[in-house]
Amino acid sequence: MFADLSWELVQQAIQHALQRLENADEVRVLYAVESGSRAWGFACRDSDWDVRFIYIRRPAWYLSVQRRRDVLEYPLDGGLDVSGWDLKKALGLFAKSNPPLLEWLRSPIVYREAFSVVKKLRSLSSQYFSSRSCMHHYFHMADGNYREYLQGDPVRVKKYFYVLRPVLACRWIAAHGTMPPMEFTALADDQLPSHLQAIVHALLERKRSGDELAAGPRIPEINLFLDSEMIRLRDALAAIPRGAPPDWEGLDRVFRDSLAEVWDGVVEQAVSGLLRQEESDVSSSDLRSLKP
Repeated sequence: MFADLSWELVQQAIQHALQRLENADEVRVLYAVESGSRAWGFACRDSDWDVRFIYIRRPAWYLSVQRRRDVLEYPLDGGLDVSGWDLKKALGLFAKSNPPLLEWLRSPIVYREAFSVVKKLRSLSSQYFSSRSCMHHYFHMADGNYREYLQGDPVRVKKYFYVLRPVLACRWIAAHGTMPPMEFTALADDQLPSHLQAIVHALLERKRSGDELAAGPRIPEINLFLDSEMIRLRDALAAIPRGAPPDWEGLDRVFRDSLAEVWDGVVEQAVSGLLRQEESDVSSSDLRSLKP
């Protein structure tokens, strides 16, 4: 359904979906972006819209001993795939340098950015970034797809992008020590060897034009590059030392500040109420202890 809509109508549909989920689940959407092939830059007309978001609930929801579900997921609807993470979950993953979350923060397609939390996370990204964690993620993504889709002949041709992108991301991290860009062309311009540029560019144009790139013959030049890179990157990954523990207190402040900013002081009222209750309980206990 969404493949037939203009960009403006798709935007309207996404905003409507975000508003609906805010009302239905009593949350505030802090940030919503495009993820997947459309953000990576190798989508075709029929590709799904992969909307990912970060949300926050009211303060009272977090004041519970129960472990509650911290993910919102909605059924695929006409090509629109919408799911998101609670802010507390997102901050925990941010502390671990979670690559999908770090990619969201760099998505070229932003549907909503409300309040200051995402700006704060972007400013903290370099402090919490872990080359080891991100390279581990990208390497295993590339390794799994390579072994499953590109080892035989014929191969799943479109899967070349799902191996090349994480391999180039690993090369970027090794070269620059920073989080790689989401866009495939930016990675390819920076990290793809010159003798592969024309081959991969032609493949990319076929993918964008709507070619299914299903089963087809192996592309020897790309396979040779991937064979050597998988060996090299495995050794490089093993040599990266573990980093220092993350600053959890800094992220606690981000979380508390976000609750206060979004709900306009409700968090202070909730905490004050709990403190008054505790004081009342203590006073009652003291009075009972004085009775003969």
